[in-house]
Amino acid sequence: MVLNYIFIAFFFIAFVIAVVKLVVLGDVDVFPEIIDSTFSSAKTGFEISLGLTGVLSLWLGIMKVGEKGGVVNVLAKVLSPVFSRLFPSIPNGHPVTGTIFMNIAANMLGLDNAATPMGLKAMKELQTLNPEKERATDAMIMFLVLNTSGLTLIPVSIMVYRAQLGAANPTDIFVPILLATFFSTLAGIIVTSVYQKINLLNRTLLLMLGTMVLAVAGVIWSFSVMSQETMDIVSKTVANVLLLTIIVMFFFAGVRKKVNVYDAFIEGAKEGFQTAITIIPYLIAILVAIGVFRASGAMDWLIHGVAWGVEQCGLDADFVGALPTALMKPLSGSGARGMMVDAMTQYGADSFVGRLASVFQGSTDTTFYVLAVYFGSVGIRHTRHAVTCGLAADLAGIISAIVICYMFFG
Repeated sequence: MVLNYIFIAFFFIAFVIAVVKLVVLGDVDVFPEIIDSTFSSAKTGFEISLGLTGVLSLWLGIMKVGEKGGVVNVLAKVLSPVFSRLFPSIPNGHPVTGTIFMNIAANMLGLDNAATPMGLKAMKELQTLNPEKERATDAMIMFLVLNTSGLTLIPVSIMVYRAQLGAANPTDIFVPILLATFFSTLAGIIVTSVYQKINLLNRTLLLMLGTMVLAVAGVIWSFSVMSQETMDIVSKTVANVLLLTIIVMFFFAGVRKKVNVYDAFIEGAKEGFQTAITIIPYLIAILVAIGVFRASGAMDWLIHGVAWGVEQCGLDADFVGALPTALMKPLSGSGARGMMVDAMTQYGADSFVGRLASVFQGSTDTTFYVLAVYFGSVGIRHTRHAVTCGLAADLAGIISAIVICYMFFG
């Protein structure tokens, strides 16, 4: 229902702004640009879905081998004490627990190609526990908030963009991104727990959060003593070694359980193909709405309005130049990436705005894209508090990024 209102609002706002620009400002190009954006966005949505087909088939095939080999069940049992608190509606030891963990781990390592198929697999398994097939469950919402909060340990792609655009030290945003994304995820968990009346003040969850804090601190310290070249090599190597290890481990488990690995892979790959087809209309719908919103100039007007408001309050408005990245990130990953590159090109990769835009890009995920794809894959129409909690995590990430960048670079 919330996505329905957002979908309509984007078109309505775009139309109103376009009429104002045409009648008042005499901009005769605005309507053609908006219509062009609908075609280009629809094409982009289909191309993304087409690109996902092979990736989904590959990873759901691998996940099926791991499932039949018992790896997912082992992970589910190990993680059951923690996940039973965050996901109280999931039965203890249910296989979806292991799939959720694999998805979160892939996101943390920046392995998007692996994270999305695992996330869609988790949603499909969560749907089997859903008594109302068109209404999102508490477990689905908590899972999606963990995804949209964008917890990432190794933001390799952002560091690569900074290096290409001439940053003297492309890795100087590593620690700020790590801190901002951590606070975003923590805020997402807290807000969702309040909605779902989950008690976070118990020993198991406090131990988990404490371990996360120590792990983040350990990663920060480890990378802080490395050179830029060493950091790039280590981050890429660790991510890819872990990825290949997971694949080999799944296949080994299948052989050990005397599973026909090839047949199991084909079975999972077929599921991946069907899932890719299912998400096409949902993905096209949200991307077209976002494209219309951008093409109308609504995003530019919003940014100028924020800048004016900040200046009227007598506050430092240096951060406003990076806001397009922050505001675009919940809507479109590629759009936010473009905004980040534009900010670094316009202001300089080592400027405050360039660095802040990079931290914005790494601190949260594409909330509406994730909701559209994940919920669309299982036919969920009533999203309940998913959008609210996801955007709350995004807001925490944005505020944290601004404060942290002023501390590091201001």
